[in-house]
Amino acid sequence: MLNYILILHLLGATVWTGGHLILTLVVLPKALSSRNIDGLMQFEQLFERVGMPALVLQIITGLWMAYQLLPNIAAWFKLDNDFSILISLKLLLLLMTVLVALHARFYRIPRLSIHTLKGFSINIILVTLFSVAFVVVGTLFRTGLN
Repeated sequence: MLNYILILHLLGATVWTGGHLILTLVVLPKALSSRNIDGLMQFEQLFERVGMPALVLQIITGLWMAYQLLPNIAAWFKLDNDFSILISLKLLLLLMTVLVALHARFYRIPRLSIHTLKGFSINIILVTLFSVAFVVVGTLFRTGLN
């Protein structure tokens, strides 16, 4: 069962991280250079349809796997072994992602124009960096911290 949950988790991570890398490395530079936000907004609307379900899938499967590794939820935050440190890092990355996403959703996007695009770019880049960090931390569950 764990193997199937891990596969679902990795598929979600592929969509989430891959989409944000395309957004940051392809769509955003084009929007900045052309000073046109239409393509960026179109990508955001289309990606949200698959990106948000992928993130939700990662949250559900990630919590399930964390519980399988450490059934005592309090142990997730003790930071006394590799698993608790990695679970805590994943949860911290999730919190930072949610905070940046909420900031974008309720502050940046409603005010988005070519004049505010650079500020929104910071949100995009941060979420992308967090998504890559999720992947890196995830690999450490297999290899360990040493």
